[in-house]
Amino acid sequence: MRTPPTRRAVLGAAFATAGSAVLAACSDESETGHGGKKTGSANAGDTSHGSVNHGTSPRRKSDGEYVSPDGKEVAAAEAKRGSGPVRRVDLVATPSRLDLGGGLTVGSWAYDARLPGKELRVTMGDTLALTLANRLPAETTLHWHGLNVRNDMDGVPDLTQAPIKPGAEFAYRFKVPHAGTYWFHPHTGVQQDRGLYAPLIVEDPKEPLKYDKEWVVVLDDWVDGVDGSTPDSVLYELSKGRGGMDHGGGSHGAPAKPSKGRTGPSRLEKDSFSELLNSHGGDVAYPYYLINGRAAKSPTSFAAKPGDRIRLRIINAGGDTAFRVALGGHRMTITHTDGYPVRHRTTDALLLGMGERYDVMVTAGDGVFPLTALAEGKRASALALLRTGMGKAPTASVRPEELYGELVEAYELMPDRSVELSSRKPDRTIRFRMTGSMKAYDWAFDHEPYNPHQRHPVRAGERVRLEFFNVTEMWHPIHLHGHSFGLVGPVGPSHRATRRGRAHWAHKDTAIIRPNSSLAVEFDADNPGLWMLHCHNIYHSDVGMMTVLGYRR
Repeated sequence: MRTPPTRRAVLGAAFATAGSAVLAACSDESETGHGGKKTGSANAGDTSHGSVNHGTSPRRKSDGEYVSPDGKEVAAAEAKRGSGPVRRVDLVATPSRLDLGGGLTVGSWAYDARLPGKELRVTMGDTLALTLANRLPAETTLHWHGLNVRNDMDGVPDLTQAPIKPGAEFAYRFKVPHAGTYWFHPHTGVQQDRGLYAPLIVEDPKEPLKYDKEWVVVLDDWVDGVDGSTPDSVLYELSKGRGGMDHGGGSHGAPAKPSKGRTGPSRLEKDSFSELLNSHGGDVAYPYYLINGRAAKSPTSFAAKPGDRIRLRIINAGGDTAFRVALGGHRMTITHTDGYPVRHRTTDALLLGMGERYDVMVTAGDGVFPLTALAEGKRASALALLRTGMGKAPTASVRPEELYGELVEAYELMPDRSVELSSRKPDRTIRFRMTGSMKAYDWAFDHEPYNPHQRHPVRAGERVRLEFFNVTEMWHPIHLHGHSFGLVGPVGPSHRATRRGRAHWAHKDTAIIRPNSSLAVEFDADNPGLWMLHCHNIYHSDVGMMTVLGYRR
């Protein structure tokens, strides 16, 4: 087995150099806030065009000054999208017994008692009318990860909708605005780290890619129901009993409730380090890692013919794990990131943080090939098989050499011209410091735990620039609801340096930010409402690394 290289331990030479310099400046440029803690400089909450939020808590404004999720502005934006054929779906969230393969059956929660939930496939322009029946013993919601839906359908409890109580139903209805690879999951407590997730594929009626078969690949890390463990007990152990927003599976922002304590063995990840992430790999030592609901000792298989062109849609639905993915004996051509097309680029391997998606094309060889998803920094992996002919299946621990070959990341990809952001000076810049530590387990933005009434103001029509300064020793995948953004690069004197004259790299909605580094992204404010911005490590977000961007009226 080859030794993993160290050459990609940080974002790249340019990213690391610029990011480190600005982080140092960011750490020094602060003033004492309430409670004696350090915050950023003034001007937080300033709503004038071109204003800068330097990391302080925004002023609490009355909600009447912001567009409400069910406001007329949201309805008007949805009306502009038109209405297509209605796709009606019924979905049930229910306690379930799930077969992970190899004789391993666990009790968890799932959609229609399946893992992953049944793939939902619609066409761009359709109107999705999905009714979720909650048969769980706790409140829940549905969030459509990566889809820029109308705000009151976004599924964030106590922000865009009331949580769905046990025994109740909620009817989601929205126009599906754009094609790509997406997924859906709860936005309630740590429920996503159970079996409550499913792929959502939006087909393009004018699909430009030509291929023979399509393989949807869902990656996950699994702990629920194994030796008495649950995600809530894992959170209890990580936070030392202080609790997240609601240990009982309730809504974000609810008063913390005492947990029943840890159940099962310790799940703390110890002595973990990923050179690729330049970080501790993650907080949780999961007993299993899955591809399409199956553990590595009993992998799922995908059948094809030699020479078939196969489109893989890869989704990281994990709670605390980045996966390095490679298909043994094949190079992959990257075609999409987070649902949006890029100029094609070949690679041996991919890196996916929680919530990220990549579409790739491969031309199938002849035989049996391992699709390996290495859990970064955790000394374990998930496995699936591509079968096109005769051959012996590899063992669960197989490490194809492609895992340690060329690895292309999103900041190296150019967007397809059809989705490029126009060249435009930002109207508004908002800066966030990502704070917290594993020891205190106090993850947050600017040391302020999530409050659903917090607002970082933006206005419709603006080009908004978000600047993130990760001053922690941990990597974080940051996700923005309701919008996609263009990657700009590290914050600093060279942040406008471009490749081939372009101002933005790949189009995404989730981006990895490594320790002691910075990242700027830009988006057009074209979807009114109240939108969550958070770390997609489910445990980091539940203890407070979440905030809200709010459209001013």
